[in-house]
Amino acid sequence: MHPITCNEPFFNTLKKKHITQYQLINQYHVSAGQLSRMRSNTHISTHTIDMLCNILDCQVDEILCFYKSN
Repeated sequence: MHPITCNEPFFNTLKKKHITQYQLINQYHVSAGQLSRMRSNTHISTHTIDMLCNILDCQVDEILCFYKSN
């Protein structure tokens, strides 16, 4: 049984905060690889989650959601 994460809230938060992926890369020095992993719902580190929450001034649930798989 593996947990399922969903990064859809991240993209909604970006839109709400009027911040683009381009800005994250060029202004805030978020790696393009991290954003690629966010787009594909693959592993991201807790460091990345912390960094994004600080940049976007938001809580973890505004970055990702977690579902227990059956």
